[in-house]
Amino acid sequence: MTFKIEKHRDGRGTTIRLIGRMRAENLSELEKQIKESESKIVLDLEELNLVDVEAVRFLGKCETQGITLHNCSPYIREWIGKERGYKNRSTRNV
Repeated sequence: MTFKIEKHRDGRGTTIRLIGRMRAENLSELEKQIKESESKIVLDLEELNLVDVEAVRFLGKCETQGITLHNCSPYIREWIGKERGYKNRSTRNV
């Protein structure tokens, strides 16, 4: 399966549903969709099956910028945490 983005707006915000396999080459389109959304943003990851390290870093960055990650699988959640830990350790060692 490839990667698919579905966007839904309602009175409370915008939900962007991510489906399939998200890789680095998909991030520019997702960034565009996020920038076009003027309201509160939720990324629904329920149908996101596979990610690469760049996608994980991007999702972590989104979360730190106030974007909600909904239905995030445990393996992606753990990986985001590990990437944040790596970043914090490398920053301290500089």
